[in-house]
Amino acid sequence: MVQIAPSMLSADYTAFRKDIEELEKAGADLIHWDIMDGHFVPNLTFGPGVVKQLRPYSRLPFDVHLMVSNPDEMIPWFIEAGADIITVHAETCPHLDRTLEVIRSGGCSAGVSLNPSTSEEALKYVQDKLDLILVMTVNPGFGGQNFLESQLEKIRRIKDMIGGRDIKIEVDGGINPMTAAECISVGADILVAGTSVFAGREFHKNIEALR
Repeated sequence: MVQIAPSMLSADYTAFRKDIEELEKAGADLIHWDIMDGHFVPNLTFGPGVVKQLRPYSRLPFDVHLMVSNPDEMIPWFIEAGADIITVHAETCPHLDRTLEVIRSGGCSAGVSLNPSTSEEALKYVQDKLDLILVMTVNPGFGGQNFLESQLEKIRRIKDMIGGRDIKIEVDGGINPMTAAECISVGADILVAGTSVFAGREFHKNIEALR
């Protein structure tokens, strides 16, 4: 069954602990942290201190997505903060193979994210070091954007490319019950959703609608 990873980008910033605890009770599978630096993407969000302080309040895996221009510097910070999964962007890692080794050596699962204009060919020679591939179905930086239908074919090609490897395909951007179904049909394993999970704060109802 597809896993749901609520994005804390859409949470109540004055009540992170409450939201995380309620999301776990509502059936979320992971907690997704969108880490933005105001440089690689035009927004600024959370640092490792926020992740570290919230780590004791959930048993769910913390899924950290580094949308930053200097991921190699930040990876140790988020390992220490308690991340379970760390995903970097192929566009910001000139030595991607080495970066993935660093993530895994710190005890975390390693992921690579692709912007909408980035080909899946960027993953071709690092598949043996990947636990997760994150396909951006919007241009990263802000929540509430419309889903890019062009990315469905990319998800399908990635599914074919990884073959029998134990690599999860995660999708982030514009996810709602309709687009969730489209993503699942072409091979998505994990759906990141902010706006649609937090709508009306009906967490359980919204998560089940995405499944």
